[in-house]
Amino acid sequence: MRIRPLAALSVAALSAVLLAGCTTPSEPDASASPSASAAVDLCDAQVASGPETESVTVEGEVGQKSTATFTAPLEVTELQSTIVEEGSGDPVAAGDLVTLGFSAYSAETGEELGSFGYADSPQLPQQISAESALGQMFGCATPGTRVVAAFPASAEAAGEVYIIDLIDVVPSAAWGEEQEPADGMPTVELADDGQPSVTLPEGDIPTEFEKATLKKGDGAVVAAGDQVLVQYHGVSWNTGEVFDESWGAAPFGFTVGSGVVQGFTDAVLGETVGSQVIAVLPPSVAYGEGEITDADLKGQTLVFVVDILGSAPPVTQ
Repeated sequence: MRIRPLAALSVAALSAVLLAGCTTPSEPDASASPSASAAVDLCDAQVASGPETESVTVEGEVGQKSTATFTAPLEVTELQSTIVEEGSGDPVAAGDLVTLGFSAYSAETGEELGSFGYADSPQLPQQISAESALGQMFGCATPGTRVVAAFPASAEAAGEVYIIDLIDVVPSAAWGEEQEPADGMPTVELADDGQPSVTLPEGDIPTEFEKATLKKGDGAVVAAGDQVLVQYHGVSWNTGEVFDESWGAAPFGFTVGSGVVQGFTDAVLGETVGSQVIAVLPPSVAYGEGEITDADLKGQTLVFVVDILGSAPPVTQ
């Protein structure tokens, strides 16, 4: 299976994860594209406030776990969102990656269901769009904004109330300090938005795994089992062609050590968030040996440029 872009999880999907007590990345979607979301104005996407969300009392500072009280049950018939604290700075735009903190409550009983995204339970950044539940709750809010959102019951889940903090906007490309290029490795040039292009050196195709850090980030060290969010650009050394990339679609999220080829895991393992890495993957840590065809990566040596945008430890039950 090729590495493909990952559509950002909605807050509703995170709710299902919370109730299940574990976290797994959603299925990658090669058709996901934030450019389609940009066609709809994010500011106009925000849903209306309502009597249910306006009845909720919230205590606690933005960026820290909050406490909500309300008279249950709340009869929620459609998605509502009420801003209870406004942030500052530049409004978010469609396609931005944002960090969130949220607490969930049962609309039926008022019981707290759990929380994610704060210091004791960091989560991956999420991409905001006008079509997502996240965009419908926040619109083009500014970092530091807190909303009370209420979701109606569905066939799959009971009605729920959320206190959600839009904490910050995360760069969509590696932001670390540039490092000296490694001898013999492919060279990388970056467009204004950070999208890489790769020039392969002359000579024989490498037969061993190798990686080099192009930018050194200042974030957490990526460990086995972590969830990570990356941008990637993949080139076949055999053909010189780009075979896959997340740029122009959506960043890709996966669990380190699961769901990707071994060389892709090795590329990010031990690196820090904010870093950009280039890795050369021979077939032994890519898609194996075999006949090289246009439609099959077997037998090919691959080059990945990977920007590490976020990481989060595994969720334990």
